[in-house]
Amino acid sequence: MEKMRAARYLEPGRIVCEQAAVPALGDGEVLVRTELAAICGSDLHVVYDGMSFLPQPCPHGYPGHEGLGEVVDSRSPLLRPGAKVLTCPAGPYSRCFADYQVLPAAQCHVLPAYQGSMEHLLMAQQLGTTIFALRQMPADVVGKTVMVMGQGSAGNFLAYNLKRAGAAKVIVSDKTEARLAASRVFGADVALQAAPESVKHAVMAHTDGQGVDYLVDAVGHADAFLQAVDLVRENGHMLWFGLPDTMNPIPFNFYDFFRRKLRTYSTYGAQLEPDGASFRLALDLIATGQIDVTTMVTHRLPIEQIDKAMRIAMDRSDNAGKVVVTF
Repeated sequence: MEKMRAARYLEPGRIVCEQAAVPALGDGEVLVRTELAAICGSDLHVVYDGMSFLPQPCPHGYPGHEGLGEVVDSRSPLLRPGAKVLTCPAGPYSRCFADYQVLPAAQCHVLPAYQGSMEHLLMAQQLGTTIFALRQMPADVVGKTVMVMGQGSAGNFLAYNLKRAGAAKVIVSDKTEARLAASRVFGADVALQAAPESVKHAVMAHTDGQGVDYLVDAVGHADAFLQAVDLVRENGHMLWFGLPDTMNPIPFNFYDFFRRKLRTYSTYGAQLEPDGASFRLALDLIATGQIDVTTMVTHRLPIEQIDKAMRIAMDRSDNAGKVVVTF
């Protein structure tokens, strides 16, 4: 077990699969043999927009942070070898795109009993981040109209959580017809094609010209960030969930934001939640069938084809939803 297959991000637009040394364990850490990993929208920003906080070429396995596998060695009393876990690494520990990954035991969560595919439980990483985000600044959405911009996996889960919290009407938007069609499974009542010239008109038509009570931007692009302010009613709330596609400042109409007394926040760091409650709840929701994720994964490619997997996820080719990397 001296060598492993691992993705390596070399420079913007270029990620390859190489042979690499299996990482060494430190105190409090576990060595996990990766069985599955999923591509997140933030991974695409790293690979194609150069938004890495690590120097390039980056460490092997980076920036993967949605993983599932088996503990094969441990230097922590929290986990023993043989445990099947969801891996939710934070920051520099994000090395899921490799046969083996080392991370703190506290950033692993034991899988519950489940009769379905393990890739369903893998979806708990993204679901957990959305649960965590909505818990940071809870908003009363019971009986109200909410909107989620973007219907990738995070957008799906945010729509599900808001409907579960009592929202009367959930409006979603996306540029991809296949994603809009799939959004109904996760609680969407109204699905809008994300054309800038028509979205605002449609939202106002569904809200008597007032705008939505609560909006989440799950797109992660500057144009969506800018448009969000126009879609929220006076005294409304926003959550900027999606990681922007640039590190440069994004100017917006603060006067309009100020005049309409809007409130917004962003969130980061679900992986460091002390008790991991959000990820554990996500695993339970999937394992008990309270949320149906069985159609979420559309593409599965081996680690040797990490470059192709990333491109499919980026281009959304062939109606791509969640793209999973297999080992």
